[in-house]
Amino acid sequence: MNIPQSLYYTKTHEWVELKGEEAVIGITDFAQHQLGDIVFVELPEVGREVKKEEAVAVIESVKAASDIYSPLSGTIINVNQNISEEPELVNSSPYKEGWIFSLKLNNPEEIAELLKAEDYKKLIAEKE
Repeated sequence: MNIPQSLYYTKTHEWVELKGEEAVIGITDFAQHQLGDIVFVELPEVGREVKKEEAVAVIESVKAASDIYSPLSGTIINVNQNISEEPELVNSSPYKEGWIFSLKLNNPEEIAELLKAEDYKKLIAEKE
């Protein structure tokens, strides 16, 4: 299972890459593996204000549909239009080409509540 050390994680299997006051968000390798072949991603609306842990997107696979939650509070400033046309990018490249949306952070202190890679590894080890 690929768990990059440089990212932050949530208990609901989203990852966060910080770029200054911007956070890029997607789902983890573990999550995409659990979902199976992804066939559709409903992206959030750019400009939408979201709160930490609010459902902001939906991802559908051949197995199930799952909500994607915002790991942090902020304003959605970008969405990955490529995954609208090629949702399988979330499977093939969950940490690069398969990112879902990015936020301008409202409350950077929330980052301290996210999981580091080692803690996320322990979390998913309990589920395997």
